[in-house]
Amino acid sequence: MAPHPALFRQADAALRVGSARPGGFGPPVELSLRSRLGLIVIFGMFYGAVMGAHGGRPLQVLYSALKVPLLLSVAFLLGLPTFFVVNSLFGLRKDFSKALGALLSAQAGLTVILASLAPITAFVYVSGVSYQPAILFNALAFGAASVGAQGILRREYRDLIAENRAHRLMLRSWLVIYIFVGVQMGWVLRPFIGNPDQPIQFFREDGWTNAYVAVAEIILGALSGAR
Repeated sequence: MAPHPALFRQADAALRVGSARPGGFGPPVELSLRSRLGLIVIFGMFYGAVMGAHGGRPLQVLYSALKVPLLLSVAFLLGLPTFFVVNSLFGLRKDFSKALGALLSAQAGLTVILASLAPITAFVYVSGVSYQPAILFNALAFGAASVGAQGILRREYRDLIAENRAHRLMLRSWLVIYIFVGVQMGWVLRPFIGNPDQPIQFFREDGWTNAYVAVAEIILGALSGAR
């Protein structure tokens, strides 16, 4: 069954949200809350399925399709209370609903950008890339999508910043909060690709550990081995 044309129109709107309409006429492009949430789920699952296709194991494809929107949604929800408190401390609570809409627009745009990278991911897999380089490539894909999402978020924040420059600081604080929570959530939800030398599993046995401690141990181990 072919995707519904409305889905592509919503995806296009997610990339252009907050910008002027073609020709410069009319209000800026907007997207409903339902559409933003739908894009996060649909396109997140699509990229997750492609991401999990490395090694050709159908169950891993299913797991990864579920995990990508789960990662984005849970990281978003966990970071939101802290972001609300920070906004309140700076006297910006009255603008929080607009800020929340901007954050959701960025999330929707991120999944659309990820989905656009899916054919490249599939091509890399078909080219015979091994497990570790596949992880690195997907990390780069998420990084590129995040940069694009930041552009959408800044565009959505223009009016807020024009009203109060403190919103510029809120943009930076959200980036710190989201990355901090997102890295840990990504660690907990491993594996997204699946090691071909290990059985397929939704969570790793050591999933509920600290990502930052693990990274520090890896760095220290590498430094110790280099001596």
